[in-house]
Amino acid sequence: MILAAGRGKRMRPLTDCTPKPLLQVAGQPLIEHHIEALVQAGFKELVINHAHLGEQIEAALGDGQRWNINILYSPEPAGALETGGGIFKALPLLGNAPFVVINGDIWTDYNLAHLAPPEDKLVHLILVDNPAHNPEGDFLLSSDGLCSEGAGNRLTFSGIGIYHPTLFAACRPGTFPLVPVLKAAMAQGQVSGEHYTGRWVDVGTPQRLEELEATLSA
Repeated sequence: MILAAGRGKRMRPLTDCTPKPLLQVAGQPLIEHHIEALVQAGFKELVINHAHLGEQIEAALGDGQRWNINILYSPEPAGALETGGGIFKALPLLGNAPFVVINGDIWTDYNLAHLAPPEDKLVHLILVDNPAHNPEGDFLLSSDGLCSEGAGNRLTFSGIGIYHPTLFAACRPGTFPLVPVLKAAMAQGQVSGEHYTGRWVDVGTPQRLEELEATLSA
């Protein structure tokens, strides 16, 4: 699943007429970088949620035939449902097995073929070094690969994770964030993680988009 329902307020005015996932970087929409990486990793089924200008996303990507994959869409009401609510709404499309979720507004060279469902956990998160805009990080990663909250040398959640549908068993339809759901699972020792030290960018502002464009062009 690619999360593509955000309004992209920090990217305005670029997102006033264009949904953030369709902003161009290195000659193609940001979301297409994700699709190509998923295809190279062997994925064949893809769900994309959308809200703001979502019809543009469907028109640009279609049913996935261009990449020889199947794309389904999970439209959300105006204002979107936040990450947790968006994933929960899409569960009927995602099936009963663990699934990968990627934020639509990141760029990374992480090899998605390395992703594998944790054998005895509900969640597996990819964590990265803390960027300048998130110096305190998000979660701790222990030496035995467990994620937790609390003080310490925290890392930043990359926006890439594997989730078992059971994670959302206690949730209800509506608008809600993902982080409290993750923290509840962490308290039960149900979240594993790995530290990726390669390239990763949260493309959250026009400046970061310009910097990424310059980096990839070089």
